[in-house]
Amino acid sequence: MRTGRSVLEVRNLKTHFSTARGTVKAVDGIDLQVYEGETLGLVGESGCGKSVTSLSIMGLLPRPMARVADGEIWFQQTELTRLGEKEMRKIRGNEIAMIFQEPMTSLNPVFTIGQQLSEPLRQHTSLGKREIRQRVIEMLRQVGIPRAEQVIDEYPHQLSGGMRQRAMISLAMLCQPKLLIADEPTTALDVTIQAQILELMKTIKEKHNMSMLLITHDLGVVAEMCDRVAVMYAGQVVESADVRTIFNDARHPYTRGLLASMPNANQRKQELYSIPGSVPRPDELPAGCPFAPRCPQAFSKCLAERPPLIELGCRSCRCWLYECAEGEAVGHVL
Repeated sequence: MRTGRSVLEVRNLKTHFSTARGTVKAVDGIDLQVYEGETLGLVGESGCGKSVTSLSIMGLLPRPMARVADGEIWFQQTELTRLGEKEMRKIRGNEIAMIFQEPMTSLNPVFTIGQQLSEPLRQHTSLGKREIRQRVIEMLRQVGIPRAEQVIDEYPHQLSGGMRQRAMISLAMLCQPKLLIADEPTTALDVTIQAQILELMKTIKEKHNMSMLLITHDLGVVAEMCDRVAVMYAGQVVESADVRTIFNDARHPYTRGLLASMPNANQRKQELYSIPGSVPRPDELPAGCPFAPRCPQAFSKCLAERPPLIELGCRSCRCWLYECAEGEAVGHVL
């Protein structure tokens, strides 16, 4: 496993929602680490708990419906789940920033770009109005927005989707955070703009030596951007390893299914593979492994017992195909 100073460490995080049907375990005991200067990819289908994990870290869960029921979230030397809202505001947007999925809904339509981008600087610095305006214009230029002097006084609806996402990136970067959480930052954009945004994020990350938690369902984005990968399914991490290991030697059947679903330029005429079934609802999880009903390698134990996270050298995998016997991993069916 990677060594170095940890910027973010999530330990046994459990996030629960209270509903009319009872308690829903959206995130059910995950462990994550993001190290200095690296990008960790958090991967999985919609409904796996990726976004809820990011909102738990940022302290943005919809209360009182949602809560962190158990676990710890350490940012450097601070345990975030113990902080009040006033203390979290000092960290949020300053030391930890987030880029949300849809820039049109993340930007307030009744305020100009400049008014919205000025807010973190007013909250976290002692700069005057003129200095703040100049800093915002400089950041808009850094993210490749033309006419920055005019755009700062325009409203979100006057910008294209790609320009709005660049504005969101500049908003996240204004206070030069130590950790950037990007939740599906290119989902609503066309392929050409996606590539530009990813390249921009990579350049900014390297320039400021930031750490990044990149949440996505797109393994092509993971291959382009990430150093390590954690694969989520039904509120749990089912496999984690460095990106090269995941792509060359995936062990969990779910990870293999995701990789098999990727388009192959050499097999254009073949139908794309898709994993049968869908992610179970958090309140309707089966007794055994949550992936067992969709898994081509499931056997009787998978249907009866939930597997633990098993260490396999430099990776971990939550699957009964690999049971530990005297410290050695044993494969049942491969």
